[in-house]
Amino acid sequence: VPSISHSARSLGVILDGQLSFSAHIANLTRSCRFLLYNIRRIRPFLSQEATQLLVQSLVISRLDYCNSLLAGLPLRAIRPLQLVQNAAARLIFNLPKFTHVTPLLRSLHWLPVVARIRFKTLMLAYKAKNGPAPPYLMAMVKSRAVPRALRASSTARLEPPSLRTHRRQVSRLFSVLAPRWWNELPLGVRTAESLVVFKRRLKTHLFVKHLSEYQHWPPVRAVSELV
Repeated sequence: VPSISHSARSLGVILDGQLSFSAHIANLTRSCRFLLYNIRRIRPFLSQEATQLLVQSLVISRLDYCNSLLAGLPLRAIRPLQLVQNAAARLIFNLPKFTHVTPLLRSLHWLPVVARIRFKTLMLAYKAKNGPAPPYLMAMVKSRAVPRALRASSTARLEPPSLRTHRRQVSRLFSVLAPRWWNELPLGVRTAESLVVFKRRLKTHLFVKHLSEYQHWPPVRAVSELV
């Protein structure tokens, strides 16, 4: 008698019946912790810059892989991934376990995990709105129509779908989250003239929003960009 599996793996992502991604997050956390453990063993022989390059290539890239699937999850579900990023930041600077991590994230120009998820989702929203994007993704977003050529037409907002006939769980859908998060962006970000400009402005906006309380900390040399 074939056994029933409660999860399935697709393109490296573990999917469960409730789409809670709890199994995926647990597996991702274990693999990242193992990588950090191995890097920590050779940390005395590495410079800070070499350690940062290793951590970003092996650990942070895993946290970013398909992370838009986690959009809308509660913070308690994302917390294990944030703890991994915190441990990675401390390892780069070779600091103790309980060192306050926010100044380190600013110095490394790293967005927190929840902001990285929003960044990826909004990048997909920009592509769905302005191209290039697959047709199925473009069908999920719709620019807000105005009856006349008013100033409001230049705000580049998206039309949120009606939720009257749906359950509350619908709020995690891309077609719901993307317009909501998009409309919360400043006008200068929403009206970016190209994907490159949008990416740069979005990074800056999220960085200030999530880490602005430490805006006077001087940044150190970083191997990568903001994200």
